[in-house]
Amino acid sequence: VEGMMGLFDGAADGTGSAADLAEGLGLPVILVVDVSSMSFSVAALVKGFRDHKPSLNFAGVILNKVGSPRHEAMLRNALVVENIRVFGAIPRVKSLELPSRHLGLVQAAEHEALETFIEQAAETISTHCELNALLDLQCGTKPQTECTGLQPLGQRIAIAHDRAFSFAYPHVLQAWQGAGAELFFFSPLEDEAPRADADAVFLPGGYPELFAEKLSNASRFKDGLAQAANAKALIYGECGGYMVLGAGITDADGNRHAMAGLLRLETSFEERKLHLGYRQIRANEFVLGDNLRGHEFHYTRAVLEDGPSLFEATDAMGNALGSFGLKDQNVMGSYMHIIDRVS
Repeated sequence: VEGMMGLFDGAADGTGSAADLAEGLGLPVILVVDVSSMSFSVAALVKGFRDHKPSLNFAGVILNKVGSPRHEAMLRNALVVENIRVFGAIPRVKSLELPSRHLGLVQAAEHEALETFIEQAAETISTHCELNALLDLQCGTKPQTECTGLQPLGQRIAIAHDRAFSFAYPHVLQAWQGAGAELFFFSPLEDEAPRADADAVFLPGGYPELFAEKLSNASRFKDGLAQAANAKALIYGECGGYMVLGAGITDADGNRHAMAGLLRLETSFEERKLHLGYRQIRANEFVLGDNLRGHEFHYTRAVLEDGPSLFEATDAMGNALGSFGLKDQNVMGSYMHIIDRVS
């Protein structure tokens, strides 16, 4: 399990961190530490993480971006005094740096020579980390709480899936399949339309702002959405998918690109502003459920939202955030990524 951000970072109320997840699942924690421009200070840093929550099963560290054998020796000498186990020391390798963008790392599908990169990373890690010691770590057997499971959007769900629509949660799709729904995937970037016999269409989040021109010219895709809307299929978009259901997207250079036009919505990437956080969501007669958990993570913004809203939301502290999203009969969406229902 890979944690996001720092070990103790989570929701605004202090819950939901990688540390909480590790305790809930009975997992040991291995802290990966960027040791660039650091030597004996590493002991104070790691000791602080280890001792901050004594109930946590803190197994040890992997040192990352080590400058030289001498640098590694200093780091290890500092940590041995605090009885902190070092499972590996990975040297600084320029070719193992991954490019990133506004919502995180560039996706694997866009990475040139991906297999070569993976092979080099595997060789570096196997050479510089004690893999057998990592495999020997004892994991707990705490019972896992099952997801409540979101209701399927329909019986036959067409799902956009490519580099512009890539942020669909596997557990959500698995829950839909477990409830008996059939899932069919299509690529808007390849100008593919959703299946004509689908009774629901799902446009997940992703990077439509980076592919706005190509999506604007995807006539078969847009015509297929319009036909699905006219056939009264339920059409639902999250974040990037929501943007594509709107009338247009303005890119980083200020150029507007026409989208599906199924919602009275205009979004823009020209002036970026971060929206980030976990959300408690209340919806009236929404197909996925009325009491939901989700999160926001986007830099684009709606410059026009006109119509009935889809949700009311609060942040993790319970502060009211107002209404979100739009609904026009069978077409709906919002900037929220829905995670699960509240049981």
